[in-house]
Amino acid sequence: MAPSVSAPPYNALTGVLTAAEQIILGKPQQLRLAFACLLARGHLLIEDLPGVGKTTLAHTLARLLGLDFQRIQFTSDMLPADILGISVFDRERSSFRFHPGPIFTQVVLADEINRATPKAQSALLEAMEERQVTVDGETRPLPEPFFVIATQNPTHQIGTFPLPESQLDRFLMRIALGYPDRDAERALLEGRDRRALLADIQPVLDPAGLVAAQAQVRQIHVAPPLIDYVQDLVAHTRHAATWQHGLSPRAGLGLLAAARAWALLAGRDHVLPEDVQTVLPTVATHRLQVPGGAIESRAPEDVARLLIEAVPLP
Repeated sequence: MAPSVSAPPYNALTGVLTAAEQIILGKPQQLRLAFACLLARGHLLIEDLPGVGKTTLAHTLARLLGLDFQRIQFTSDMLPADILGISVFDRERSSFRFHPGPIFTQVVLADEINRATPKAQSALLEAMEERQVTVDGETRPLPEPFFVIATQNPTHQIGTFPLPESQLDRFLMRIALGYPDRDAERALLEGRDRRALLADIQPVLDPAGLVAAQAQVRQIHVAPPLIDYVQDLVAHTRHAATWQHGLSPRAGLGLLAAARAWALLAGRDHVLPEDVQTVLPTVATHRLQVPGGAIESRAPEDVARLLIEAVPLP
């Protein structure tokens, strides 16, 4: 049996965020949400315009957590084998030899994921859900920890393919960075290049410490009335006429996990209703549809407000 690893101290977790804020300027809430997503063992979808720091955020988290990192640039001609790997015949051995694809790493940056066809996107489904991939009938485990951080361009841009519901449901959170405020952009313009800063930063946590923090998240207490509240939120999306499709059981589990991670980052050993309501926009919005189309035209905060106003606290 492997020796247990004690959970990292609270200041190590906040140290990750403090260091990340030196790279990604003016976005403390988005950084905290992204880190909470990883602590909850979830995958993260970042949707925004090109050039606002999506890729830099993924690089920053991987460096600060000491994780192996691979970037996959998704394109319209990409095939599943470009992600998973391929078996090639080895003449010396007279047998096929598997060459692993870039999915075999701890952090996969799926850059501009919606520029690939649904066939290529589907290569991530098993990896994201079961942390393994099956190629040529053989199942191969992925490293631990394993995260997919995907960036997505707005769907109205040329050359994009909408992500299927099955793919969206595997992302615990979807966030947007948006433009920096004036002060943050001034500091960005006057400061060093972000890529140069990335090369200088040192890990704050190692992979074993991150796994221990994830285990600590699962120990955060959730009172039964708060579980009732989460159930009521999920049930409302399934029965109200507002939504075409409600939240899945995976979404309910993800909402609780994200709320636990948010509570841990706040230095608490229990979840408050405010934790659930804070992470709700990032967990629910990309999974919901209104009759006749997607809900993407509405701000996540507006979607969350509809749910919070419709479902009273127990």
